[in-house]
Amino acid sequence: MPRRSPRTAPDRLRTSRRLPGFLKTASVCVLVAGLLAPFTRTAAAAVDATAPNDYCGGQCSDIVPPGENGNATLAQILLNQAFGTQPSHAEDQLGPYAGLATGYKGLTDATINTFFNDASFGVPSGQVASTEKPAGRGDVTIVRDKKSGVPHITGTTRYGTEFGAGYAAGEDRLWLMDVFRHVGRGRLTSFAGGAAANQGLEQQFYRDAPYTEADLQAQIDNAVAKNGARGRQALDDVNAYLAGINAYIDASDSGRYFPGEYVLTGHKDSITNAGTIDHFKVTDMVALASVIGSLFGSGGGGEVNNARSLLAAQARYGVEQGTRVWESFRERNDPEAALTVHDGRSFPYAAKPADAQGQALPDTGSVTQEPLVYDRTGSAATASARKMSATAAGATLGSARRGMSNALVVSGEHTAGGHPIAVFGPQTGYFAPQLLMLQEIQGPGISARGASFAGLSMYVELGRGQDYSWSATTSGQDIIDTYAVELCQDDYHYLYHGTCTAMDKVEQKNAWSPTVADGTAAGSYTMRAWRTKYGPVAYRAAVGGKKVAYTTLRSSYLHEADSIIGFQMLNDPDYVKGPQDFQSAAQHINFTFNWFYADSRHTAYYNSGDNPVRADGVDAEFPVWGRPAYEWRNWDPATNTADYTPASAHPNSMDQDYYISWNNKQAEEYTTASWGDGSVHRGDLLDDRVKKLVAAGGVTRTKLVQAMADAGLADLRAEDVLPELLKVVDSAPVTDPTAAAAVGKLKAWVAAGAKRTETSAGSKTYADADAIRVLDAWWPLLVKAEFEPGLGPDLYTAITGSLPVDEAPSAGHGPTGSHAGSSFQYGWWSYVDKDIRAVLGESVRGGLAHTYCGGGSLGACRDTLLGTLKQAAGLTAAQVYPGDDQCSAGDQWCADSITQRTLGGIKHGRISWQNRPTFQQVVEYTSHR
Repeated sequence: MPRRSPRTAPDRLRTSRRLPGFLKTASVCVLVAGLLAPFTRTAAAAVDATAPNDYCGGQCSDIVPPGENGNATLAQILLNQAFGTQPSHAEDQLGPYAGLATGYKGLTDATINTFFNDASFGVPSGQVASTEKPAGRGDVTIVRDKKSGVPHITGTTRYGTEFGAGYAAGEDRLWLMDVFRHVGRGRLTSFAGGAAANQGLEQQFYRDAPYTEADLQAQIDNAVAKNGARGRQALDDVNAYLAGINAYIDASDSGRYFPGEYVLTGHKDSITNAGTIDHFKVTDMVALASVIGSLFGSGGGGEVNNARSLLAAQARYGVEQGTRVWESFRERNDPEAALTVHDGRSFPYAAKPADAQGQALPDTGSVTQEPLVYDRTGSAATASARKMSATAAGATLGSARRGMSNALVVSGEHTAGGHPIAVFGPQTGYFAPQLLMLQEIQGPGISARGASFAGLSMYVELGRGQDYSWSATTSGQDIIDTYAVELCQDDYHYLYHGTCTAMDKVEQKNAWSPTVADGTAAGSYTMRAWRTKYGPVAYRAAVGGKKVAYTTLRSSYLHEADSIIGFQMLNDPDYVKGPQDFQSAAQHINFTFNWFYADSRHTAYYNSGDNPVRADGVDAEFPVWGRPAYEWRNWDPATNTADYTPASAHPNSMDQDYYISWNNKQAEEYTTASWGDGSVHRGDLLDDRVKKLVAAGGVTRTKLVQAMADAGLADLRAEDVLPELLKVVDSAPVTDPTAAAAVGKLKAWVAAGAKRTETSAGSKTYADADAIRVLDAWWPLLVKAEFEPGLGPDLYTAITGSLPVDEAPSAGHGPTGSHAGSSFQYGWWSYVDKDIRAVLGESVRGGLAHTYCGGGSLGACRDTLLGTLKQAAGLTAAQVYPGDDQCSAGDQWCADSITQRTLGGIKHGRISWQNRPTFQQVVEYTSHR
C-alpha cells in the first residue's frame, strides 16, 4: 500500500511554476473548498511490533525537527501556502523540540518524552499507525508509529531489509534526495531553477568536489575492492536500497502521489502526468556523500588566508615579532582550552615545526580566487546576479565549514543508576524537510534506530543499537593541505616532478528556464574547474615573483564512499559488542568527526579521519611547494592515498569520568584547523555544567538534559567574558548616566544567569531584552576599539578574515545563514578574555603577545570600554537588528529565532532560539547482552 494517497483535484492543476530562492514556493492564493477530497488509507492491523532485542529499558529517547514526513503532494503544498495546514507528521516534532527551551527547568525523567520521542525498538500494538509490504514483497515490512510516523523496517532477508529502507526513504524524502544528488554534481540550477541561492550552492560544492561520472564510479569500485567481504556486502546493500527508492518512484508516479515539487519545477505535468522522475543509481550515493562530507566532515584548509594574516603581522611588527603575534592569535595549543580528553594524555598532530620547510607564501597583493563560472547568459549576467551568486553559498548550506553538534556523556560511576548517561547529537541546521530522517532497521546483520542523511539511509548513521548508542560532533582536524604548483608554458600547465604537465579541465554546463514565481529569467553558465595531481586549483598568486596556482588537496578527496564500511559496522550487532568494537568501527570512517559511545557499563570516545602523515618540516598552517620533498608520505596521486596516522595517535578514550564536546579542542597537542580554541569557547558552557554534576554525583538523565538545555540558552560572551569587562569598568565610579544605566542592566542580566530566554513560553519577548541589545551592539564596537589601534587596520582585518569577531544568534552564520540556531562557536571572546585579564593583572596562561586594550593601561582600557558602551547603549533595536527576509527591523526575538529553511514546498513557523543539536538522543541503558 502506498504511503501517500492518490492526488486529488488540486494536484491536477496544470502549472510550471518554479520555486524561488532555494526551492521556496511562492505564496499561493487559491480557493480550496471542495477541491481537496479526503486522503484515505486502509487502517493497519493492530499487531504488536515490539522488538525483543532492546536493552535500553525504555530509557532511550530521540528527536529531529520538524517532522519525519518530508514529502508533500501538490495539493498539500498549495494548502500549506494558502492556509498553513501541514501534511501528517510534517512538523509534529517541532513543537516538542521548541518546548524544551522553556520546559527544561521543570523536567523529570517521567516527562522527558514530552520533549523527545520514545526511541525504544519496535512499535507497541496500540501505537501502530500503518503496516505495509513495499512493492508487495514478502521479506520486509514497514510499520509506522502514530506519534511521529517513523518507519520501523523489519526484514527477513538482507536484501529485503535494505529494499525497505530505500522505499521508506523515498516515502519520506524523495524530493530532498533528488535535490542533493544534483547539488553533488553541480547541476542544481538545471534541475531547480537559476535563483541566486541555487547558483551559490552548486558552485560551493563544485569547487570542493568537481567530480566526473567516472570519478564517482571509481570511488564505489575502490571502496568495494579494498574492503573484501564487507565491501561487497556494502555494494549489495546499496543496490537493494536503490531498488527500494526506485520502486517507490514508480509506484508514486503511476499512482500520481509523487512530491508536488516535481510539478512546481516543471518536471511533471499534473494533468497528463507527462515527464519523468529519474531513477537513482549507485553514483548518486557518492554525490550525496560528497555534499555531507564537505559540510560536516572535512576539517582543514584556510592556508592561504593564514598566509595573508601572517604576512600582515610581519609587515606590522617585523618577521620575528610579527610571527610571535600571529602565533598568539592562532592559539594552536592554548593551555587554557577546554578539552574533550582531559586525562592528561596528549596526541600530537599538525604541530608547528621547529624549522619550517617548503613554505610558499604569496607575494603581497598577488592572490586572486580561481574563477569558477564562465559564459553567463540571461539575467544571471547582471552585476547584481553575479554578486548574489558569489555570496549565496554563505547564506545557504555552503558557508564556511562550521563545527556544530554537541555531546555530554557521564560514566556510570557518577550516575544515580550506576549506568552511563549520554545526551548527544549533531547540529545539521534547520530545514524543511530536514536533512536527517529517523528510522529503525531490523534484519540480518542490522539492528539499529536513529538518524541518517536522506538518500544515505541504508544504515543508521547516528543512533542506537541493541545495547549501545553512538553519536558524533564535527572535529575539524586538518586533513586538507594547500600546495603551490609552479606554472609553466601558460596558466594551465604546471610543473609536476620537474615535467610541464597539463591541468585537467572539468566542466559542468547548466541552463535553466524562466521562473514565473520570482521573476528570474532564463539563463545559463558553465562551471569550470582545473584539477592537478595536487587537487583542484583554488587560487592564483605569485611566490617570489613566480606565477603559481594554489591547489587544495584533502585526504577524503576521491574517497567520499569509504566511510560506508564504518557505518555498516556500527549497525551490526555481531560486530559492536563493546567500546573497543565501537572504536574499531569508527576507525573506518575517513571524515573528521568526534565519535561518542555509551552502553550500560562503558563510555568511549574516538576521533576519526584520515590524518595524512606530512613530510618532516611541513607546517600544515601554510601553503607549501608542490614538490616531492613536501608531499604526504607515500602519497599516490592516482588514488589520492598516503600514509595516515595510526588509530592510537588519534585522540581516544574509554571510561573517562565524563566527556563533553561542542567542537572544542580534542586533546592536548592535537592541533585542529579551527581558530579560536582558546580560554573561552562554547565547550566551556558544557564543561562547567557537567563538571559540577559529576562532582556532586547522582547524575540522572533529567539533570544531564537540563545541563545541555541551560548551556544552549546561554550567551557565551555574557557568561564568560562580560564579568571581566565589568571589572575594568568598575575600577572607578561610572559617572556618565547613559553608561551607568547600561552597566546596571548588564549586571542584572549576569546575575540572572546571562540567558537569552523568553519571558514566558510563546511570548516572543526576551527577559533582560535591553541588556541583550546592549551587549549585541557593544561587542563588535569594543573588539574593534580594543584591538585595531594596536594591530593596525590591515592586520586586524586579516585576522578577522580567519576568525570573525562575533557569532551571536542574530548573526549570519552556520549552514543556513541567519536563523540557524548554532551560535558562539567562532569569535574573539578568548582574545578579549586574555587581554582584559592581562590588563587587570590576573594570571594568563598562553597570553597574547601584547596587551591591547588601552595599550595595557587600566585607565585607558576603561575609557575605551566605557566609550564604546555608551555608543552601543545609544543604538536603537532597529539599528542592532536591522531586519531581513524573515524579520522586521528591531524585532529582537525574531532576529534570533530559528527558521526551518525551505528545501521544498512546505513551510513551517519560526521557533525561539536554542543552541543545541538538531537530532538528539537521551540514553541510559539498563542492561547488556
